[in-house]
Amino acid sequence: MPYDGTLVLEYLQKTHETGLLSEREKHLVGLAVTMTRGCQVCTQGRIAKARAAGLSDEVLNALAAVVAAVNAGVAAATAREAFQLADAAAAETCGDACAAGVMAGNTARRGSAAR
Repeated sequence: MPYDGTLVLEYLQKTHETGLLSEREKHLVGLAVTMTRGCQVCTQGRIAKARAAGLSDEVLNALAAVVAAVNAGVAAATAREAFQLADAAAAETCGDACAAGVMAGNTARRGSAAR
Protein backbone atom coordinates (compact mmCIF):
# COMPACT_ATOMS: atom_id res chain seq x y z
CA MET A 1 0.00 0.00 0.00
CA PRO A 2 1.56 3.35 -0.98
CA TYR A 3 1.84 6.23 1.47
CA ASP A 4 -1.36 8.21 1.94
CA GLY A 5 -0.64 11.75 3.14
CA THR A 6 -4.29 12.82 3.11
CA LEU A 7 -4.56 13.27 6.89
CA VAL A 8 -1.36 15.31 7.07
CA LEU A 9 -2.44 17.53 4.18
CA GLU A 10 -5.86 18.06 5.77
CA TYR A 11 -4.20 18.98 9.06
CA LEU A 12 -1.85 21.43 7.36
CA GLN A 13 -4.70 23.04 5.47
CA LYS A 14 -6.82 23.41 8.61
CA THR A 15 -3.88 24.82 10.56
CA HIS A 16 -3.13 27.39 7.86
CA GLU A 17 -6.74 28.60 7.99
CA THR A 18 -6.14 30.32 11.34
CA GLY A 19 -6.82 34.02 11.39
CA LEU A 20 -4.52 34.58 14.34
CA LEU A 21 -1.42 34.85 12.12
CA SER A 22 -1.04 36.92 8.99
CA GLU A 23 -0.03 35.24 5.74
CA ARG A 24 3.36 36.96 6.07
CA GLU A 25 3.83 35.51 9.57
CA LYS A 26 2.83 32.05 8.37
CA HIS A 27 5.41 32.22 5.57
CA LEU A 28 8.15 33.36 7.97
CA VAL A 29 7.36 30.67 10.55
CA GLY A 30 7.19 27.96 7.88
CA LEU A 31 10.49 29.05 6.40
CA ALA A 32 12.16 29.23 9.81
CA VAL A 33 11.04 25.68 10.57
CA THR A 34 12.25 24.23 7.26
CA MET A 35 15.61 25.99 7.65
CA THR A 36 15.97 24.65 11.18
CA ARG A 37 15.00 21.13 10.11
CA GLY A 38 17.56 21.30 7.31
CA CYS A 39 15.28 20.35 4.44
CA GLN A 40 16.68 22.10 1.37
CA VAL A 41 13.79 21.06 -0.88
CA CYS A 42 11.21 22.32 1.63
CA THR A 43 13.17 25.53 2.19
CA GLN A 44 13.39 26.16 -1.55
CA GLY A 45 9.63 25.70 -1.83
CA ARG A 46 9.00 28.01 1.11
CA ILE A 47 11.29 30.68 -0.36
CA ALA A 48 9.42 30.51 -3.67
CA LYS A 49 6.05 30.81 -1.90
CA ALA A 50 7.28 33.67 0.30
CA ARG A 51 8.62 35.55 -2.73
CA ALA A 52 5.33 34.99 -4.56
CA ALA A 53 3.52 36.43 -1.52
CA GLY A 54 5.64 39.57 -1.77
CA LEU A 55 8.35 38.98 0.82
CA SER A 56 11.63 40.48 -0.32
CA ASP A 57 14.96 38.71 -0.34
CA GLU A 58 16.10 41.31 2.20
CA VAL A 59 13.43 40.07 4.63
CA LEU A 60 14.16 36.41 3.84
CA ASN A 61 17.89 36.93 4.41
CA ALA A 62 17.16 38.71 7.71
CA LEU A 63 15.06 35.70 8.70
CA ALA A 64 17.89 33.34 7.74
CA ALA A 65 20.26 35.34 9.98
CA VAL A 66 17.86 35.16 12.94
CA VAL A 67 17.30 31.42 12.41
CA ALA A 68 21.06 30.84 12.29
CA ALA A 69 21.64 32.89 15.43
CA VAL A 70 18.87 31.17 17.39
CA ASN A 71 20.09 27.73 16.32
CA ALA A 72 23.67 28.65 17.26
CA GLY A 73 22.42 29.73 20.67
CA VAL A 74 20.53 26.47 21.10
CA ALA A 75 23.62 24.47 20.09
CA ALA A 76 25.77 26.38 22.58
CA ALA A 77 23.23 25.96 25.39
CA THR A 78 22.87 22.26 24.60
CA ALA A 79 26.63 21.80 24.73
CA ARG A 80 26.89 23.75 28.00
CA GLU A 81 24.19 21.63 29.65
CA ALA A 82 25.68 18.40 28.28
CA PHE A 83 29.09 19.28 29.71
CA GLN A 84 27.48 20.00 33.08
CA LEU A 85 25.60 16.68 33.00
CA ALA A 86 28.77 14.83 32.01
CA ASP A 87 30.71 16.49 34.83
CA ALA A 88 27.98 15.68 37.35
CA ALA A 89 27.83 12.06 36.18
CA ALA A 90 31.61 11.72 36.38
CA ALA A 91 31.56 13.06 39.94
CA GLU A 92 28.98 10.51 41.11
CA THR A 93 30.07 7.27 42.65
CA CYS A 94 28.24 4.25 41.39
CA GLY A 95 29.97 1.33 43.09
CA ASP A 96 30.00 -1.99 41.26
CA ALA A 97 28.04 -0.60 38.31
CA CYS A 98 31.07 1.51 37.37
CA ALA A 99 33.65 -1.25 37.83
CA ALA A 100 36.00 -1.55 34.85
CA GLY A 101 34.58 -4.91 33.75
CA VAL A 102 30.98 -3.70 33.77
CA MET A 103 31.78 -0.43 32.02
CA ALA A 104 33.64 -2.31 29.29
CA GLY A 105 30.76 -4.75 28.84
CA ASN A 106 32.71 -7.62 30.42
CA THR A 107 30.01 -8.70 32.84
CA ALA A 108 30.40 -12.38 31.84
CA ARG A 109 34.09 -12.37 32.84
CA ARG A 110 33.33 -10.71 36.18
CA GLY A 111 30.60 -13.28 36.87
CA SER A 112 32.80 -16.24 35.97
CA ALA A 113 35.63 -14.95 38.17
CA ALA A 114 33.30 -14.89 41.16
CA ARG A 115 32.38 -18.58 40.77
